Amino acid sequence: MGFLSRYFSNDIGIDLGTANTLVFVKGEGIVLNEPSIVARQAATKKVIAVGTEAKEMVGRENSEIQIIRPLKDGVIADFEVTEEMIRHFIRKVQKNKLFVRPKIVVSVPSGSTEVEKRAVRNSCERVGAREVYLVSEPMAAAIGIGLPVEQAIGSMVIDVGGGTTEIAVIALSGIVEHESLRVAGDAMDQALVDWMRKKYNLMIGARGAEILKWEIGSAMLLESEEEAPVRGRDMVAGIPKTLQVGSLEIREALSDPVSQIVAGVRRVLERTPPELAADILDRGMVLSGGGGKMRGLKERLIDGTSLPTFVDSEDPLSAVVRGNAKILEEFERYRKVLF
Repeated sequence: MGFLSRYFSNDIGIDLGTANTLVFVKGEGIVLNEPSIVARQAATKKVIAVGTEAKEMVGRENSEIQIIRPLKDGVIADFEVTEEMIRHFIRKVQKNKLFVRPKIVVSVPSGSTEVEKRAVRNSCERVGAREVYLVSEPMAAAIGIGLPVEQAIGSMVIDVGGGTTEIAVIALSGIVEHESLRVAGDAMDQALVDWMRKKYNLMIGARGAEILKWEIGSAMLLESEEEAPVRGRDMVAGIPKTLQVGSLEIREALSDPVSQIVAGVRRVLERTPPELAADILDRGMVLSGGGGKMRGLKERLIDGTSLPTFVDSEDPLSAVVRGNAKILEEFERYRKVLF
């Protein structure tokens, strides 16, 4: 009976992110972590690659192939392509359980409108979900990290994703104050693209900017400054070119989006009730999301708020989907946080 229960239990938790989609299957753990990218034929609209395979085509596609990121700023920008992507990922993780309709818990940005929430729900229902429940990303991240969201204690989460930065103060199974910034990993990559174009007349792609961000990017001074090669197209000569750039320049290029995140955190703190603010002063803030791993971001938040700040010790990128997993495993306990 235990084997049959595990075999037919196919409830799914999805962190539907702008940059990456992570999927948890009950009884199996986190089984998928792939880019939220779809490649399809321009003429027929037929999907030819999804996730990791599609990302490998970015910047290298020809006129017959479209590369689409169906989510923008944390919400669905292309409904049809999003459904195709979700369907592909669910089929990939379900394997022999395709005939069983799953219960799905999906995380959405805290600032999502009713229309945006309905779009996510409808997409999951159309790919065969039995039931669909939504949870705000900062709430899921807090549960995944292990914060006491049900207690009368203030907890603060800063989830830096690809499209949005979710900042929230949580207590008694609800979000007391929050802000959803459309400034996160993608904005940082674009800031690097703009910087290289303006300063060096060098055109680089978003993928190259992302690599540069992780190689030598930081939000605070490094103990020893670093350098890395940047490859792109010289906008004056029109030919490929390689430059060496330093971490000091990259930090300067990233300063605006990082400052906007710090300012957002300060605004949420200013609106937080005194009792919960005292809890946060004692317990500190927790960073999660892929962007939470940026070097110096924790120290920049400490410098900008004078509050203790910690990075999710397990894995910042998977905090939200781990929260979805806990909700599925203890569904009645966390029912209050769902909508």
